[in-house]
Amino acid sequence: MENVAEPLGEELSFAERAYRSIRDQLVMLDIRPGSPINEDQLAQSLGFGRTPVREALKRLQYERLITAYPRRGTFATDVNITDLAHISEVRQELEPLAAAQAARRATTADRETLTELIGELGSAGSSTDLMRLDLKVHRAVYAATHNPYLEDTLVRYDNLATRIWCLFIDRLADMASHVEEHEPLIEAIVAGDAEKAADLARGHVEGFEQAIRSAI
Repeated sequence: MENVAEPLGEELSFAERAYRSIRDQLVMLDIRPGSPINEDQLAQSLGFGRTPVREALKRLQYERLITAYPRRGTFATDVNITDLAHISEVRQELEPLAAAQAARRATTADRETLTELIGELGSAGSSTDLMRLDLKVHRAVYAATHNPYLEDTLVRYDNLATRIWCLFIDRLADMASHVEEHEPLIEAIVAGDAEKAADLARGHVEGFEQAIRSAI
């Protein structure tokens, strides 16, 4: 699958490239929940050796995207709807913080990247395109905080939230509106309006949880 674009600061190692590719396959449910993870097959499909793939899988286990069982093997983590409340609890606190910090700290390059994403909001067609775009926007906002600890934490939780979203994608009627909510959020960040950005981010997370619960 095509990786979800992320801001890149340097040439990526094989391990990082393997990690991002496998991660996004797990997040978008291209690797289905509960599916066995075969290290050799992944290495062959990605064109990497086993070592980068093994390093990637260690990270993905820590991020709760795969689970290893003694004597059974490694599997893609199940998507459990009961996790939604826990994930939302964290995101409702940290997403507004990230949006506010992005508004305060975004560089000229960050603001240009975010502004370009506004242009993509109206062109995404399929549900899959919308979800990839949603990931791109979130990851660009997190990168603009210039706080690597906050960025890493939110990427992990957004990945878990997106897996839940993918599971209910056929039951969600108005995905486009949810993704298009990013436009005023991006505009607030680009304008440096931290308070407005935080409010919009909080509303976005709350709306996501409500939409999922209504689809259950």
